[in-house]
Amino acid sequence: MITHIAYFTLPLLIGWIGDKILGDPAQLPHPVVGFGKLIAWGERRFNKGVHRVCKGGAWSVFLILLVFTASVLLLYSAAQLSIWLYMMTGSLFVFYCLAGTTLIREVRMAFQAVDRSPDEGRRQVGRIVGRDTSGLSAQEVRTAALETLAENLSDGVIAPLFWYSVLGVPGMLTYKMINTLDSMIGYKNERYQQFGRIAARMDDVANYIPARLTAGLMITVSRRRSLMAFVRNYGNQHASPNAGYPEAALAGILNCRFGGPHNYFGESVYKPYIGYNERKLTNADMKKAIRINQQTEVAMIIGIVIIRLFIICAIFAG
Repeated sequence: MITHIAYFTLPLLIGWIGDKILGDPAQLPHPVVGFGKLIAWGERRFNKGVHRVCKGGAWSVFLILLVFTASVLLLYSAAQLSIWLYMMTGSLFVFYCLAGTTLIREVRMAFQAVDRSPDEGRRQVGRIVGRDTSGLSAQEVRTAALETLAENLSDGVIAPLFWYSVLGVPGMLTYKMINTLDSMIGYKNERYQQFGRIAARMDDVANYIPARLTAGLMITVSRRRSLMAFVRNYGNQHASPNAGYPEAALAGILNCRFGGPHNYFGESVYKPYIGYNERKLTNADMKKAIRINQQTEVAMIIGIVIIRLFIICAIFAG
């Protein structure tokens, strides 16, 4: 039983602690960079001519199956050689799949930058958002940073952890491929509308439970259970079927308003407002949002470990 517990919990805990200490290692090779290169190669090769929806879907499914199969085989081979090699390999992949620490750093830096000058704030927040930031006001820079913090708590932390709890390290890596596909080709513009359609739908499915779980955990750690009604009212207002839920949770916790008009790739996109209190955001709000993120992350880790320990104990007791 102890071996089973170690196989599941140690890679998770070691990788998570590594992310807390180091964040994304810019100087080291990153598997997601490799994912991106594969996606980009296929997009250049297949995103032309007719049947683009089918070609984009087939390429997406191929990459997802490739990552899952390769990771299963790699981890199985490592386990056959040594439990310690398995632990090291699994811990490294968990470390690479989590993005909580780096995101928090970027959001903190965006608030600090916009306090120095609006131009510096726009450049800094442009590192973590997909919209055009050149015309943002100081308030809009802070809003964009906090929206991204909430959305990516789900995409970059809770969703990978959720899929780890379901399918282990291969599930976590496979989710990262799905999410990377969506972030690269899941846009509703002329170039990707057809080719990335299936990739975007798969990302919606993969994030359906994690997004709502993220909102629930955020409300739980904030000790504001009354906000569940707020999230139900505003969570479905976002263009994404998932991103609105963690954003609504944070808007409720901070008593502020997200959404409004944004510029994506030269096109004006209006996002319905989430929340109703149009007030100025401050550094105190940023610090509170970061604290909620960190506490949500810890709650998810504890929950996964407790549930898995309970399952393992029940199996052995039976």
